[in-house]
Amino acid sequence: MGISNRKKPKWFGDDIWKYQICLRKLEYYTNTNSKVFKHIYRYLHKKKGLKLGFDIPVNVFGPGLRINHFGLLIVNSNVKIGANCDIHQGVNIGQNHDQYDVPTIGDHVWIGPGVKLFGKIQIANGISIGANAVVNKSFTEENITIAGVPAKKVKEAAFKLEQKQAVQ
Repeated sequence: MGISNRKKPKWFGDDIWKYQICLRKLEYYTNTNSKVFKHIYRYLHKKKGLKLGFDIPVNVFGPGLRINHFGLLIVNSNVKIGANCDIHQGVNIGQNHDQYDVPTIGDHVWIGPGVKLFGKIQIANGISIGANAVVNKSFTEENITIAGVPAKKVKEAAFKLEQKQAVQ
């Protein structure tokens, strides 16, 4: 037993958790070419996405995705986002001019409410992006906090990525 500070999802009423399960099952059935289950979960994914305001395509996020709140959340289908992304409402991650001019986001990235990321940019591991930031250039230095319009480095992260990995 013991004391745990981990928030456990509620089985009844936690629509965001149900959406994430549906998204992961759709990814599985899409990648394994299971036609019947793929169509069932595509329908459920679209239905739950409309209810919550999410437009997240399959095979974009790595493992450990955490969506904190329902509300507008739009992600381009060509974006690649690493493991353990923590994302809030009002986020738009998209293209600039060409459909392949999209961001690539590393592992352990925290994306605050209202953030806009667009263009062919790289976001390194362990970056925290402040609320309502507009990110239109690459940040390759790990473990920093960025914020503002346009986004710029605000400070070094207080909790380094190496420490996070050591705890796990």
